[in-house]
Amino acid sequence: MKKEITITPVRVADLLVAEDERMPVYVHIIDHPNGRVLVDTGMTELHPAAADMDPRLTPLNQQGLDLAGIDIVVNTHLHFDHCGGNHLFTGKKIYVQRRELDDAHGKEDYTIREWVDAPGVQYVPVDGEFELLPGLRLVPAPGHSDGMQMVVIETGGRPIIVGGDVAVWFGELDEPQTEGQLKVIALNPELVWLTHTDEPWRPGHKS
Repeated sequence: MKKEITITPVRVADLLVAEDERMPVYVHIIDHPNGRVLVDTGMTELHPAAADMDPRLTPLNQQGLDLAGIDIVVNTHLHFDHCGGNHLFTGKKIYVQRRELDDAHGKEDYTIREWVDAPGVQYVPVDGEFELLPGLRLVPAPGHSDGMQMVVIETGGRPIIVGGDVAVWFGELDEPQTEGQLKVIALNPELVWLTHTDEPWRPGHKS
């Protein structure tokens, strides 16, 4: 019997985005017959550059997860709330679009650079679409950042997307504007997991 691909969201933090409003931060574990993939790594510590967002953390390394069982890591992009746990995966390949890696190194105030370049972190720069595992591919999704990428999972039916910040909230996919958001809609996915929402977005959902 063919093993199904499953996606597990793991909440690793929440951030203050308005006076009384907090936003969750999720990473996603994809269990594929050929390996276990982690999409984004969240945050593991506080940093002055993020102090205004008052992060409340439940890091991956404090949740009893088998981090050694992660085979591949993907960064959708390199903003601090997506790459702050990269240091937990020294020796593992971390896939990121080359454009994103260049921006993280070249743009001022883009991210927390010491988290991007933590000792032992090994990036695999990708140029455009890339098949990570059979039926699981990385697809550029510019918008939130120029080097943003999403993970598209072929299921035999409509695809499932792990989208990072391709949209920060559902309304951005209900009324798509960016190249990445328009790609999501063109793929007609069954659902889209996002970093900052508790539930996945589904086409035609009622807000």
